[in-house]
Amino acid sequence: MAKVNNPVLNELEEITALGKKLVTSMARVIRGKHEFLEYLVCSLLSGGHVLLEDLPGLGKTTVAKAMARLISGSDTSLKGKAAGFQRIQFTPDLLPYDITGVEIFNPETRKFKFNPGPVFSQILLADEINRAGPKVQSALLEVMAEHQVTVGNKTHKMDELFFVMATQNPLEIEGTYLLPAAQVDRFLMCLSLGYPDNQAEMEILLANPSETELPNLKPVSTRRDILVAREFTASVHCDEKLLSAVVFAADGSRNHKSVALGISPRGTLHLVRSARTLAVIRGRDYVIDQDLLDLAGPVWGHRLRLKENRRDGIKIPRQLLMDGLERAK
Repeated sequence: MAKVNNPVLNELEEITALGKKLVTSMARVIRGKHEFLEYLVCSLLSGGHVLLEDLPGLGKTTVAKAMARLISGSDTSLKGKAAGFQRIQFTPDLLPYDITGVEIFNPETRKFKFNPGPVFSQILLADEINRAGPKVQSALLEVMAEHQVTVGNKTHKMDELFFVMATQNPLEIEGTYLLPAAQVDRFLMCLSLGYPDNQAEMEILLANPSETELPNLKPVSTRRDILVAREFTASVHCDEKLLSAVVFAADGSRNHKSVALGISPRGTLHLVRSARTLAVIRGRDYVIDQDLLDLAGPVWGHRLRLKENRRDGIKIPRQLLMDGLERAK
């Protein structure tokens, strides 16, 4: 039987292959963290930003550098320069214009010229965001939400690829500022690398991949590939029963006896959006319940506020979704 040329199927296969290449290539540097890398790539191809909550020294900066090296800044060639990467170290004395940029007066032309800040990049690492004050946090999160910076009466657009990985130290560490719920809600996912298992740590000791593998990473995707993938994944089929389950689960969070602040409508949109992308990464053009269950913790865990003033990143969101799936049958 002759092979039928199906453009949608071909595109699905290409984007699935792209997702796997990104995960596999980063795994050369980040050992033993396949699930984490899959969710990180899912966020990138969904067009959402990621909050990484972990202790220092676990590889958060290395992850960001690896991702930037795997994406060509060119729209047409893998041989172009890697995507623009910037790292901002957040400190208590940082000011908003230190990251967004500022207009500087030129006495020769007698005009103001905008000097862009480090936020104008394609891949941005906002390191230890909760060590800076609320004004600086808000400045970054506004750029994330609007994809633009307004200084004076001029608006400066970000690159379409713009992807933020923000890290924060656990709140028990001295000198941290709690991110307000409305700002945390802007992040598509909250992920944690965690400590490596014994085998992965032995590989790290023997090979030191951040020194030996990271400098040798080459682009496996163009900038345009990422943008096309985002457009394709946004239209992946999600059955109405699954959508109903998400709605039931979100409603359950708002009436849960242990939850002080439930899931927002943005949270439901983000869960479905990321599930569509995860389905494609896993080789499907439709969402299944397992996609939603797998993403419940990463997408919803950081949005819930419990009455005991603590968070549960996995158990409550997953249980809410399981209850929602049961109601939607």
